[in-house]
Amino acid sequence: MKTFLNVQDLGDLHQALAEAQEIKQERFKYVQMGRNKTALLVFFNNSLRTRLSTQKAALNLGMNVIVLDVNAGAWKLETERGVVMDGDKSEHLLEAIPVMGSYCDVIGIRSFAGLVDREYDYAETVFNQFVQYSGRPVFAMETATVHPLQAFADLITIAETPVAGKKRPKVVLTWAPHPRALPQAVPNSFVQWMNAADVDIVVTHPKGYELDPAFLGNAPVEYDQMKAFQDADFIYAKNWSCPGITCPSDYGKVLGDYRDYLDWTVSSRQMAVTNQGHFMHCLPVRRNMIVTDEVIEAPTSLVIPEAANREISATVVLKRILQSL
Repeated sequence: MKTFLNVQDLGDLHQALAEAQEIKQERFKYVQMGRNKTALLVFFNNSLRTRLSTQKAALNLGMNVIVLDVNAGAWKLETERGVVMDGDKSEHLLEAIPVMGSYCDVIGIRSFAGLVDREYDYAETVFNQFVQYSGRPVFAMETATVHPLQAFADLITIAETPVAGKKRPKVVLTWAPHPRALPQAVPNSFVQWMNAADVDIVVTHPKGYELDPAFLGNAPVEYDQMKAFQDADFIYAKNWSCPGITCPSDYGKVLGDYRDYLDWTVSSRQMAVTNQGHFMHCLPVRRNMIVTDEVIEAPTSLVIPEAANREISATVVLKRILQSL
């Protein structure tokens, strides 16, 4: 595996899940695989779980790790072609990328959507520049449109949480209110991975927040949140800004006043109609905005195991990349 961006890059999900459980039982089983190999983790945006879990995954495999926080420890980087660099950006990414590649064997990239230019974001411009110019395998630690390490960890969490009497659990991705405009990367990846898994996925959100069909696939959309929650086994809450599908000019915007949508906050009212449903979220989460205290603190909340599985998903991905070197 030379590039990791979407679920198709990982191959057979059953095999990947089995590999995840193998690694979970013995995290240092492949510690010799990464000996004398270096992973460069490049962060254009803040991180907690992604930074810690990916570093730990690389160490599990015996790799050296270099972490570059672009906004705190490097020259300001220009990312677009054709600009006259007479501002505060001293170096172009097209020179920086091959230099970075010369110092490592594998590169991880975390770069969020700008939420201004939909075409630029959905073309994965920054990520693809690393793929094209680094000369190294590149994996996504969240990009403008996807967060595959998170989605893989979510799938691991669902797979190891049995639901009595069901071969295919019902999984609901629900929009929830937020005061700021957030990218669509987490919901895009989540629904993409659930479409590829052995689950029944339903997406619920107010009108205007329709996800890109490339990620939504055949997943049904239910605009009535309570109806969507009926008999659900897993509830995955996440806010996202308008993807601009029905109205391109609204891309990246919060539609209306978020305070008018507080009834979408996941509370005991919604969870009461589920099948003793488990609550999931990628974290960080704004309490009593995305989810109420009683739901996130309930025994059925999976947010901590879900976060812990980020180490496992990253270890599997890095192991696959190392095997391709």
